[in-house]
Amino acid sequence: MATQTAEASTQKPVKRGRNKDGSGIMPYILVLPTILLILVIAVYPMLDSLRISILDNPFIGSPAVVGLANYTRVLGDQQFRIATLNTVIFTVVSVALETFFGLLVALLINKTFPGRGLVRAAILVPWAFPTVVSAQMWFLMYNDQTGIITFILQGLHLLKPGDTLIGSPSGVIIAALITDVWKTTPFMALLILAGLQVIPAELYEASGVDGSTRWQSFWSITLPLLKSPLIIALMFRTLDAFRVFDLFYVFGKRSVQSMSTYANYFMFGGTAADFTPGVAAAVIVFLCGIIISIIYVFLMGDTLKQVD
Repeated sequence: MATQTAEASTQKPVKRGRNKDGSGIMPYILVLPTILLILVIAVYPMLDSLRISILDNPFIGSPAVVGLANYTRVLGDQQFRIATLNTVIFTVVSVALETFFGLLVALLINKTFPGRGLVRAAILVPWAFPTVVSAQMWFLMYNDQTGIITFILQGLHLLKPGDTLIGSPSGVIIAALITDVWKTTPFMALLILAGLQVIPAELYEASGVDGSTRWQSFWSITLPLLKSPLIIALMFRTLDAFRVFDLFYVFGKRSVQSMSTYANYFMFGGTAADFTPGVAAAVIVFLCGIIISIIYVFLMGDTLKQVD
């Protein structure tokens, strides 16, 4: 009995995530289908887009490699520069407004009151609509014939008779911002609410005992502890706003474009020779998304260090 106990004590413990023989093959086998799926539907299209973006015309038998000529053409196009400016303005303003209103909504529904569950479910209704459906719905309200928003703005003398909000480039951006804030503020509120839920109530009770006001508690407790969830919410929302397509496609058509609609019109609305510059524009959008992600990851790392 003592010998068996001694042998058992000399055996090395099996590391978590490995098989009994220590090979560790089974975990990789289990995740292999997921890895293959990601490679097929995500990695391969991205790599193939990079390949197509340096070609002359992929629809001919043996397309010539033109290097960065397509990128030079896109970056030198005045329309692409305007589309980039439109995208940046839309991203900055929409994310700022949605974060502000989302924080207000999250603070309100974080309190205990009758019907709180129903209110939480109701505010998610706008976010549940697909973006193109929301855009078409709001497009009818911006219409010069039957649009209720146009009727109100004309009644307030903010628009001339016969004018519409989407009748000018700046109006299209404003219309896209209004629609996006209406649709996506619930998403920001949901993410921020998740961060508020994990803040211990004892901190607020101790702060109240010390004589702190609600604003002081919010500034010294809520915001610091909400920084990490807020950065995650900002990263998701910024990436989604930067690749905006549906709103500009519905409201702006070809007159007011975002970077994504610019790429789409080049790829599918131009000639065969315009396809590769359109792919190059799409790759630029993708690279910008990577840069934005890296910035937020660094911010998240600094925040975690401060918390530690």
